[in-house]
Amino acid sequence: MPAPTTTSAFRQPGEGRSLTISLATVTLLLLCWWGVTASGWIKPLFLPSPAAVWAQLSDYARGRANDQSLWAHLGASLGRVLLAFGLACVTAIPAGIAMGSSRWARGVLDPVLEFYRPLPPLAYLPLIIIWCGINELPKVLLIYLSCFAPLALAARSGMRQASAEQIHAAASMGASPWQLVRHVLLPAALPEILVGMRIAIGFGWTTLVAAEMVAANLGLGQLVLNASNFLRTDIVVMGILVIGTVAFALDLLMRMLERRLVPWKGRG
Repeated sequence: MPAPTTTSAFRQPGEGRSLTISLATVTLLLLCWWGVTASGWIKPLFLPSPAAVWAQLSDYARGRANDQSLWAHLGASLGRVLLAFGLACVTAIPAGIAMGSSRWARGVLDPVLEFYRPLPPLAYLPLIIIWCGINELPKVLLIYLSCFAPLALAARSGMRQASAEQIHAAASMGASPWQLVRHVLLPAALPEILVGMRIAIGFGWTTLVAAEMVAANLGLGQLVLNASNFLRTDIVVMGILVIGTVAFALDLLMRMLERRLVPWKGRG
């Protein structure tokens, strides 16, 4: 009789490494970009060549451009985003946990979150400027608000992941409400919270350009906006590529953190 087939021989749809495919895709896109610009189909004003963008990147990285260096812009942008993201983590996650464990907290916070969450940041940016001026506070506050809602909603959703058996078992052993949250509900909510953190830092980074519209002297968003005013498309494309690369790196870091803290996720 043939040996029984084990379930480990089968793969779920989408499993397997895709690094080679991703590298091939990026290479193909770069070749298409080079081919379109080298053939002259698109004028450099609308799409600069990869060589022109690379030259600007090199000049900014070495501090040779007629502007602050790339590292000064990058440091300012990362500082704003990470500060706002950190503040959102220490406030939104407890708020989401409270919403998931208390109907009073849910009744108070849910209408506020659901009202402002769909609003684009540019809609309330003028109000923030009127209230807070044009210093660093409105920039950080705008990014903070974009991070707060997804974090709070993810924490709230995660509080529902604990099974009734786990909750009843902890209660039957005399666990207090705080111990129930600390040892049962919060570990069960951690995968959802980490997903919310990935989404939140992505939202915060995409709000960067809007935040740096507020009288910023440094920052990647300010670099792109200032270059666009002078029709320096090569600098604009360079800034966009740097912003996208940093966003991808931040997402990879969040994925690594997720794999380290919740290695059991997806293995049920």
